[in-house]
Amino acid sequence: MTVTAPMGAPAHPAPDGALTVAAGQAEAVPGDVPGNAATAARLVRQATARGATVVVLPELFLPAYHPPTLADPLTDVAADDAGLVDDARLEPLRSAARDGSAVVVVGAAVRHPDGRRTCSALVVDRAGTVTAGYDKQHLCGPYEKELFTLGVRGATLTVDGWRLGLGICYDGCFPEHGRAAAADGAHAYLCPSGYERGSEHRRDLYYPARALDNGMYVVFANPVGGATRWWFNGGAAVYDPQGRPLVRAADEGEAVVVTVCDPAELVRVRTTHSMLADRLPHQGASRASIAG
Repeated sequence: MTVTAPMGAPAHPAPDGALTVAAGQAEAVPGDVPGNAATAARLVRQATARGATVVVLPELFLPAYHPPTLADPLTDVAADDAGLVDDARLEPLRSAARDGSAVVVVGAAVRHPDGRRTCSALVVDRAGTVTAGYDKQHLCGPYEKELFTLGVRGATLTVDGWRLGLGICYDGCFPEHGRAAAADGAHAYLCPSGYERGSEHRRDLYYPARALDNGMYVVFANPVGGATRWWFNGGAAVYDPQGRPLVRAADEGEAVVVTVCDPAELVRVRTTHSMLADRLPHQGASRASIAG
């Protein structure tokens, strides 16, 4: 299946089959990487028992999103020059991915061989291999900017013919980030996130908007609970290509939501609502100035 793109825009072939995806939420314990990996493994097993092939878990879930604790380098995982992560603390998560034949995307603090430290999305493949797949490009607020280095490029994960753009939390607040994924042929956009209580309006607006902007599915994962002033508001969800929630978790409590991404719906929406194909390569060399 292919959406025909007018005006020389790139075509976006749709996958041949459906993809079952899951978004999970739970409370992570600050600094407890092995304990949080075990929690992540439990969520993955719940998701795969319900047929999920791709499981998305929250931003910085392995160390927990807690800036005072994140200052400790023991909360990092180390990546080699190829981006591979070999850390015994992650074995429960690797086992869950292998046993469930699923691909897992989960947030971590990653130390690179050149000394960079990034807020990253780890990708655990079906064989249990862990890769630092994507480094967050938009750091949010003074804590993240003090702790981490900006990522320098986007990333697209391919699973069973589905192209899955990767973003992390604040990335999804920028229409250009989701659009860059879609322009690279993404059929869905995966967003491990860390939204705090009080941000519900923005949480529930940005990610459906990215889905609607680009005619793609969006999988959003967010923690619950927290420590000291960092309290999180859940709401894990999957949005369809028109920005409608297919499944959504409550604002509190551990949960896994699972749904099916349908390639026929992707084609239907991109054919009927062709903003992605009709977008102009630029909006004009200069803007007119009109006096009122």
